[in-house]
Amino acid sequence: MSEFTPEISVVVPMFNEARNLRPLVARLLPVLEGLGGAFEVIFVDDGSRDATLETLRELHGEDPRLIGVSFSRNFGKEIAIAAGLDQARGKAVVIMDADLQHPPEVIPQFVEKWQEGYKNIYGQRLDRATDPKLRTMLTRVFYRLIDHFGDVALPAGAGDFRLLDRQAVDALLQMRERARFNKGLFAWIGFKTIGVPFMVEERAFGVSTFNLARLMRFALDGLMSFSSIPLKIWAYVGMAISGFALAMAAWFLIKTMILGVDVPGYASLMVSIAFFSGVQLLSLGVLGEYIARIFAEVKGRPLYLVAERIGGRKTRRRRVNAGLLKTMT
Repeated sequence: MSEFTPEISVVVPMFNEARNLRPLVARLLPVLEGLGGAFEVIFVDDGSRDATLETLRELHGEDPRLIGVSFSRNFGKEIAIAAGLDQARGKAVVIMDADLQHPPEVIPQFVEKWQEGYKNIYGQRLDRATDPKLRTMLTRVFYRLIDHFGDVALPAGAGDFRLLDRQAVDALLQMRERARFNKGLFAWIGFKTIGVPFMVEERAFGVSTFNLARLMRFALDGLMSFSSIPLKIWAYVGMAISGFALAMAAWFLIKTMILGVDVPGYASLMVSIAFFSGVQLLSLGVLGEYIARIFAEVKGRPLYLVAERIGGRKTRRRRVNAGLLKTMT
């Protein structure tokens, strides 16, 4: 492909999305062509086990503007988005899912806001009718925790579906942490931000691979990446338990002075030992989670490994001096 700078790059992370690819392209290409400028679509195959990669090769043969990056194994959606941003060359980059729950027809509204000067335009989902009730309830709890204890405020209804100006993309490219929580990173970089409401559509084919265990892990990554409250809370728990222990010591002292020596109960002793042992192990577990993240970072391994590129060009990750960001447009 000849060297050029597209107006718009679209990044689509995928995992086992072979059946959704052609329906997505059929809706996405007319929307992008209607914008009038040059564009590219970067599909990031996150170690799919179905025919996703083969379908992507066919699509690139039909239209060279459809580019593919295939990982050597599954690294996760957050890493796949980072890989797509590494590859994207557009003046603006749209991030969207492959399952058509993010309607391509919203992209012109993103571009309109971008042309008005906004640099971080997010799709604001109006409801969660397509999500299971348990997932909806847990999601609300998580966002309340982030709002109260996190270092950044997450806009209501914001997700990965968004348009980022090149300046915002270059800011994100400087962040190479492995336990990634992209929603937090999008909020952390700031820039002029606005939401565009949209209705989430039903998934075209297949089922989501985000089960409850993976969602809980994802929530833990988000909370620990943008809050130190899991560490600080144990200082308060320790103070509360110490206060309770001192109060009990005073009570037993007064009781012994008035009523004489009392024989302690075996049951209460065992319950106390078990309770405080559990508190100690839980606090050590929280410390272990943070240490594990530090250990992963200091090893300095790459975020991902590419097994195959389909079209496009091999790009070196941009190293942008933070002091130069203000000069970019």
